Amino acid sequence: MNIYLAGPLFSVAERAFLDGVAARLRGAGYEVFVPHEQISEQLSVSAEEVYRVDLAGLKGASAVLAWIDGPVIDDGTAVEIGIFTQLVASDPVRWRGIVAIATDLRLHRRRGVLPGDGVNLFAAGAIRSVGEIVWSVDEALAALARLASRM
Repeated sequence: MNIYLAGPLFSVAERAFLDGVAARLRGAGYEVFVPHEQISEQLSVSAEEVYRVDLAGLKGASAVLAWIDGPVIDDGTAVEIGIFTQLVASDPVRWRGIVAIATDLRLHRRRGVLPGDGVNLFAAGAIRSVGEIVWSVDEALAALARLASRM
């Protein structure tokens, strides 16, 4: 199964976390599209190029693993979630679903207290319409395995 790994990628720490998750996924036998591996770090990269490359990555994926930590979901990640929910809706056999991973203590503290577990309700609804929100990398791997078993 091909996984599109979505999440913020603007700091060394964010890229390092995504790189670690990608390594775990690859170690589990998944092919992984990681946006920051596709385009070299350049200040001159165009929005059109990023959109073209990342959209192709989304369309080539079977599922999305979206890292949704933070006080709000990263805007690019939110767009990727929105696009992929529509791909799944158009062909749920071709595109399997979304697993969103939340490891942020701010979200954990709101978990079960607020609707959507502290995640923006529209985004949580989009994710849950085609997948689930999980709370660790281990839970994400288990959720992806469930999606893969439906193939």
